[in-house]
Amino acid sequence: MIDLARDIIGTQPILTIFLAIGLGYLVGQISIGGFSLGVGAVLFVGLALGAFAPKAQIIGPIGLTGLIMFLYGIGILYGQQFFEGMRGAGRKYNLLALIACLAGLLVALGLGHAYGLKLGHTLGIYAGSMTSTATLQAALDVMHNKEPSIGYSISYPFGVIGPILCIYFMTRMLKPKFPAKAQRFHMGEISLGEQFGGRNLDEVASDLPGGVQVTMVRKGGQNIVPAGDVMLSPGDGLLVIAEREDAIGEAAARLGKLEPGRIVKDRADLDYIRVFVGKANVVGVPLAHLPLPAGFPVHLLHVRRYDADLVPAPDLTLEFGDRVGVLMPPERKEEVRKYFGDTVKATAEFSYVSLGIGMVLGVLLGLIPIPIPGIGVVTLGIGGGPLIVALMLGKFRRTGPMLWVMPLPANLVLRNFGLAIFLASVGINAGAPFVRTVAESGLTMLFIGAAVLLTTVAIVLLVGHLVMKIPYDDLVGVASGATGNPAILVYSTRMAPTERPDIGYAMIFPSMTIVKVIAVQIVGLLLGTGAGG
Repeated sequence: MIDLARDIIGTQPILTIFLAIGLGYLVGQISIGGFSLGVGAVLFVGLALGAFAPKAQIIGPIGLTGLIMFLYGIGILYGQQFFEGMRGAGRKYNLLALIACLAGLLVALGLGHAYGLKLGHTLGIYAGSMTSTATLQAALDVMHNKEPSIGYSISYPFGVIGPILCIYFMTRMLKPKFPAKAQRFHMGEISLGEQFGGRNLDEVASDLPGGVQVTMVRKGGQNIVPAGDVMLSPGDGLLVIAEREDAIGEAAARLGKLEPGRIVKDRADLDYIRVFVGKANVVGVPLAHLPLPAGFPVHLLHVRRYDADLVPAPDLTLEFGDRVGVLMPPERKEEVRKYFGDTVKATAEFSYVSLGIGMVLGVLLGLIPIPIPGIGVVTLGIGGGPLIVALMLGKFRRTGPMLWVMPLPANLVLRNFGLAIFLASVGINAGAPFVRTVAESGLTMLFIGAAVLLTTVAIVLLVGHLVMKIPYDDLVGVASGATGNPAILVYSTRMAPTERPDIGYAMIFPSMTIVKVIAVQIVGLLLGTGAGG
């Protein structure tokens, strides 16, 4: 029976790769003390299957296709935040992460040489300590053997749990305080004072605090959509919205007084519905340039994205799956639904045309040779090329009729499935040599991996806190981005419950991935001919 199972696994690569993914996710759900491997467990199940059936090999581009899917999804998701973060403090944060990541590489090379490890194993240890699949692929490409997969597999677990432990102890030591997560949408009804009689809405709106918008006007006992030339009278009502609650109170103090109930309870002339954004022609267009249905009054009250309500700022762009709060005459509801699409299936919709074009451009960029005098030629490779193109397209969001972005649920499926395919392929192919290497020098590799990881994290956390005085929620985001694994980011947001860890991760992860990809290629070209063990 065992021989039959070994024969099936060894001769059916498609079966084997999906077996590794399925069992890997099952193992990844096991939590011990709040820690679980998640998708990383796919790698270890793949190693076990490869060791059990040494003939099992995943050949062809299956694994690389998975890696491209993962990196493209990351780039599209974080493109806008990445380029915004490269201004101001983002440069300082990237410099800190760069120093930390290069210091970790130097530690790996120094200890690897001291203990007589093969260069492929050392580069794999570095990639695993940083939990960087793109770096692993770059190491595999430059070494032309499976040695990096072995080092990666040994150092990967501590590459996940190490930063989590460091952030845990740092948080316990500093005990940082964070304000409660603020709601980003507030609404109030204001009755105008005597001094505003005879002025139009544009003139009155100029007295509002920054960020406050008028979204409905009540005049003569009727609700109407706001228009700049509407003449106002004392006692008329304004429905205003803002991100800050205190801005509503400030607006009321300037214009009159808060008087809730008059506007929102009356739906005779203007009604309110929520609709899903499900049509490509309204996605990726700034609201200031979005042509709303013609022939009747219509106005956007708010946009609900995932679990947050957003003020419809002029530069805000809609995404598939957003729910838009719309004001319109009651008899026009169906026309509004038809205009926006209003289907929950939109949460999984994206353009396969743009996906294909983006990935092709990424692969082509990764093929371009970059000559480095005195060293050789490096490339961005399968790891760096698609990531850079996706970051740029994620920033552009839309080019004419071509929509580059995708809803978060679809993005998660794309990149998690891609990562699972890549890790399963790497694990299965490295299974047999992994067992031999662990028996010979597994503890040494584990020690080097821990040293690499702790060096990187210590530089970010200690230098960032003590020398650069980086706010703590930014700092854990930088540490998460430098080390790379999304599980570290999830834990960071628990320790620092603001939006800043996500922003820090978005600023650091893409740039450090590219740095690691190029760095391991340079090291491989410089030292590869003299690697020994």
